[in-house]
Amino acid sequence: MTQDLPTKNIYFASDAHLGNRYLDNPMAAEKKLVRWLDSIKNDAKAIYFLGDMFDYWYEYKYVVPRGHVRFLGKLAELSDMGIEIHLFIGNHDIWMFDYLPEEVGATIHQGPLTIDLSGKCFFLAHGDEVGKHKPTFRFLQAMFRNKICQFFYGGIHPRWTFGFAKRWSLSSRKSGIESQKQDTDENKAAYLISFAEEYLQTHPDIDFFIFGHRHVLFDKLLSNNTSRLLIAGDWMKLFSYIKWDGNQLIMNQFNG
Repeated sequence: MTQDLPTKNIYFASDAHLGNRYLDNPMAAEKKLVRWLDSIKNDAKAIYFLGDMFDYWYEYKYVVPRGHVRFLGKLAELSDMGIEIHLFIGNHDIWMFDYLPEEVGATIHQGPLTIDLSGKCFFLAHGDEVGKHKPTFRFLQAMFRNKICQFFYGGIHPRWTFGFAKRWSLSSRKSGIESQKQDTDENKAAYLISFAEEYLQTHPDIDFFIFGHRHVLFDKLLSNNTSRLLIAGDWMKLFSYIKWDGNQLIMNQFNG
């Protein structure tokens, strides 16, 4: 008599912004993230982190950002167990190069990914790299991703670049919170919905679009009545994640 093998799930999470300066207790948020990873490690096949897991990340040849050791150590442990670790770059942690693949076994995704997972077609992305944005945002994004700009930025001493990046992040976060206070979740997701609806015109095989970036829990059936768009929330206040068990796509929040 054969025993059924335990179900292996695929998980999605985003936007922990580890190392940020705007949470009252960022260490507590990191520890909670690690507890969640511990809670899923025995049934996880793969974990997709959809960007901005770090509030700032830049890899010099011999220097990486301080902190995040609990999270990084847990990723290494999970990778050693055979769990696939996927990290998407976000608009805060663009500069991931070879450190995380070599040290923790993560696969880095520099842009959107279309992938078959247990027979369904998923479109995965952070969310800032698709849809319509202001020209100033696209200009800054192109500059930050430019290899020549990265080379010259890497020539500046970390003492200055890290401080500058942290101040920028804090200012950006505060202004973003103020500008979106009156926005509904639907409004925050609007440009992603528009992108997905347009994308389906030429890629009708997509079953699920999953994004981060907007810091909301959002789940919408698109106009073709078969495809769904989800936004994974964050690991700052919502402590949310999405689970795919091969049959159901479930959004949840961790309370452990």
